Amino acid sequence: MDFKKKARELIAQMTLEEKVSQMLHGAGAVERLGIPAYNWWNEALHGVARAGTATMFPQAIAMAATFDPILLKHIADAIATEGRAKYHAYQSEGDHDIYKGLTFWSPNINIFRDPRWGRGHETYGEDPFLTSRLGVAFIQGLQGDDPNSLKTVACAKHYAVHSGPESERHSFDAICNEYDLWNTYLPHFEAAVKEGNVESVMGAYNRTLGEPCCGSQLLIGDILRGKWGFDGHFVSDCWAVEDFHKHHFVTETPVDSVALAVKMGCDLCCGHVYELTAVAVQEGKLAEAEVDQAVERLFVARMKLGLLGAPERPEFVNIPYDVVDSDEHNEINLEVTRRAPVLLKNDGTLPLDFAKLSSIAVIGPNADSRRALEGNYQGTATRYVTVLDGVRKIAAEHDVKVRYAQGCHLYKNRTSNLSFEDNLVAEALIATKRSDAVILCMGLDADIEGEEGDTGNEFSSGDKNDLNLPGRQQNLVEKVVEAAAGKPVILVLISGSALAVTWADKNVSGILQAFYTGALGGQAIAEIIAGMVNPSGKLPVTFYKSTDELPDFRSYDMTNRTYRYFTGETLYPFGFGLSYTSFELSGLTASKESCTVTVKNTGNRAGRQTVQVYVKSPGQKENHALCGVASVCLDAGKSHEVTIELAKTAFSRWDENGDLYELDGSHTLYVGFGQPDKRTSQLYGTKVLTTEV
Repeated sequence: MDFKKKARELIAQMTLEEKVSQMLHGAGAVERLGIPAYNWWNEALHGVARAGTATMFPQAIAMAATFDPILLKHIADAIATEGRAKYHAYQSEGDHDIYKGLTFWSPNINIFRDPRWGRGHETYGEDPFLTSRLGVAFIQGLQGDDPNSLKTVACAKHYAVHSGPESERHSFDAICNEYDLWNTYLPHFEAAVKEGNVESVMGAYNRTLGEPCCGSQLLIGDILRGKWGFDGHFVSDCWAVEDFHKHHFVTETPVDSVALAVKMGCDLCCGHVYELTAVAVQEGKLAEAEVDQAVERLFVARMKLGLLGAPERPEFVNIPYDVVDSDEHNEINLEVTRRAPVLLKNDGTLPLDFAKLSSIAVIGPNADSRRALEGNYQGTATRYVTVLDGVRKIAAEHDVKVRYAQGCHLYKNRTSNLSFEDNLVAEALIATKRSDAVILCMGLDADIEGEEGDTGNEFSSGDKNDLNLPGRQQNLVEKVVEAAAGKPVILVLISGSALAVTWADKNVSGILQAFYTGALGGQAIAEIIAGMVNPSGKLPVTFYKSTDELPDFRSYDMTNRTYRYFTGETLYPFGFGLSYTSFELSGLTASKESCTVTVKNTGNRAGRQTVQVYVKSPGQKENHALCGVASVCLDAGKSHEVTIELAKTAFSRWDENGDLYELDGSHTLYVGFGQPDKRTSQLYGTKVLTTEV
């Protein structure tokens, strides 16, 4: 079917007001033409969100810690399956409400350039290459295998140069140089369009280089639709078009804002200001043909989904509702939940042998918190396992007594206004002194790091002011370690971003960065601590020692930001993550297309390892840059030859016009289980292999 032709035929029968009604996220019905109401706004960051029951996978930043595009595509396909099942079930009940459509405003592929940004946990981390691989895989999983018959619609957001501050996003102008624009902020969006064939792109709230992102000639006209050939539909972030006149002051009136956005190619308005589109046409500020173009793109998207009279794929329409939060999908959920946590420190204490324990203390504000599992943009699971739940289950199998104490509030200095400060510390110390080992569950949750307006925090509209444990958590950690008097203390960090746990690094037995692990997270965390699962996650972000090392949060210059440009010594580097077994590499050979290396498990238990390839080229501005990853799972003593495909852009950079040029000379490839930096070598006790190509 020629969707564009059919869309034009439909549009030709519509009045201007009917056309305009289709450009709002809550599109109205046009009954005389058989066009049903449709709400475009739906979310699927780590599961179908905000529409009742769904499998709740780990948050995006946790999925990124697997470094595994194949796994993310598998997850996204499961999400799309549930999205289809829920959509058709809701349709059968006549429910056309928000969050119940087939157009998912996911994934968030912004670069997590600064650990203070509250929405960083929605992303795949700080590296453009990793973000592009995971983003493309997630898009392909959501949309399916046929670009003309989509399972669901994916949306790459927030385009572009967007990562805080949240409190200023409606008025902020993100200024960056051309090198950073093309080599940090745009590569993954280009990959989403050219490789992922993403059907939708969402514009950011902020301005970029003076233009509002949802009305930018540079971003939408010149780059997205011009240079990259994007032919899908463009949607504004919610109420972003109103920011044109209210906060950016690039237009004078709401009608002017509508005219600018539509002219620049923003087809769909999340919000209501596009209700004035007909007025813009009547006042001569907008041509009706420009309205027709926007509606055409929107109708084509709906037709690709098998709507508006287009052919349906029976295998999509007939998905049974019982797939939602099913055992099958939770098996996938458990796999990624087990693979996401990153072991940052282990003095040999981990894994804990529960058979040798008589009691264990589980302490901390995140120990029995469902909120700490969820992240943001989440659905509702039918089952949740907190860390306390997970530990209790394993402890019961070994007849180990579990003592629980909250210890402190997540971010306040007491849990009751009538209490003294640190009112729960004594209980934590009692549990510590009477137990053989301690699991401390600290960190954050999406109530204090997240999107402006969604968080109930007392800080910076969802952003962090610093990298410290909030409230009285650090005090609790120190008091518990002192009370433990040499007994094992394991710190489990549940957060969506890096924390500067420098004191803990020196004073606790082990540190596990769990991120927001999804509904079953407590099971996976407990299994890792008990040695039933071997940790394999790698950091998709850098852990710094303090905010003192970081540039101004408002600066979008990449100097001294992320592993690619940071010149100091990190606490834990991007790409780092320990295992309970050991691995070694040998036999490296390489070309500009790929490298091959033999991985051997030299330890005494099975484990998974991620081989990482970094490149350094003559004249490049980066310290080094990730250009290839491969995951391998090996039994003890076994080896396997792995071939890692290198990024097609590994030995190139984008110039000021967005054109690729090759870096001349000999290139150095570094192949290992992390970066070729001093800190990674120090933490692993080994060095990477190198070769020239």
